[in-house]
Amino acid sequence: MAMPSDPATPQELDLVVSVINYRTAEMTLACLRSVLEDFAQSGIRGHVVVVDNASGDGSDAVIAEWIAAEPEGTPVTLVRSATNTGFSGGHNQGIGALPAPFYLVLNSDALLRPGFCATILAAAQNAPRTGLFAPRLEDEDGTQQISCFRVPSPASELIRGAATGPVTKLLGRWAVPLEMPPAPGEIGWASFACILLRGAMVDEIGLMDEGYFLYFEDTEYCLRARRAGWAIAHVPEARAVHLRGGSAPVKSLASARKKLPRYYYASRTRLLYQAHGKTGLWAANLAWHLGRTITWTRGLLGRPGNPGTEAEIVDIWTGARDPLGPWQKG
Repeated sequence: MAMPSDPATPQELDLVVSVINYRTAEMTLACLRSVLEDFAQSGIRGHVVVVDNASGDGSDAVIAEWIAAEPEGTPVTLVRSATNTGFSGGHNQGIGALPAPFYLVLNSDALLRPGFCATILAAAQNAPRTGLFAPRLEDEDGTQQISCFRVPSPASELIRGAATGPVTKLLGRWAVPLEMPPAPGEIGWASFACILLRGAMVDEIGLMDEGYFLYFEDTEYCLRARRAGWAIAHVPEARAVHLRGGSAPVKSLASARKKLPRYYYASRTRLLYQAHGKTGLWAANLAWHLGRTITWTRGLLGRPGNPGTEAEIVDIWTGARDPLGPWQKG
């Protein structure tokens, strides 16, 4: 169910912004304000689609009331999803709500800096065979975040499993995080906390893979785009604050070395299979185990390393027999 607010005709739109709300009403409203302020300041003809992903906590009503209180014609539409369709499903609804030449996928825990839309759209107009445009993501104080990466591989899983300096140094050219800013052509994938998608690319390669519930869907989409001949560009002049709040617990659980949700490992398995095939998936898992063995051996020699995440020794095999099976939320 949508609450439209008389957007410009599709032919007139420069940009559609897709934002997912999941129990983050105040954060989502702060995000919307930053987008609308940028539209007004830059003269961008844009429309924001907020997809409430079946929050069930009343946050959709808070957003609906805010929209109703805004001046008539404010370019925001609320879409209430019947179920929680995850990151891919939510943004697919946002992208599918209105046709546009460009779509900005934006986290509810992100804020656009002034001039963002005009800057990133100008970059896109000058690069017709580039399909994805990654801005500079930064903390509130302006510190740059790592937002561009290599695609995970067996070598990067060895690095992750070992989590020790010597292995990382030896295999550094396969490490997933890239030095910022990345060199042109080096980006395997970029964070979808904030990214601009060219509409022509979306029409060609399709929407995001809803076989992912949360995590790694951005990696797969970038991989699919690159395989179809679309480039990824980093646009550091376009800046957005990423508060890293959101509604997903994975980062806080990983920091505490606690067991991660099953959907995280199901997504990891799906991505490794789609990137490298079943042999590559199994090689990545075995490489991770080899990395853990290196860490344990170093510990026996008095050089204790990263203890790893609870139960990961078993959980990384989630979905290994059926990598493209449905995600499991539990």
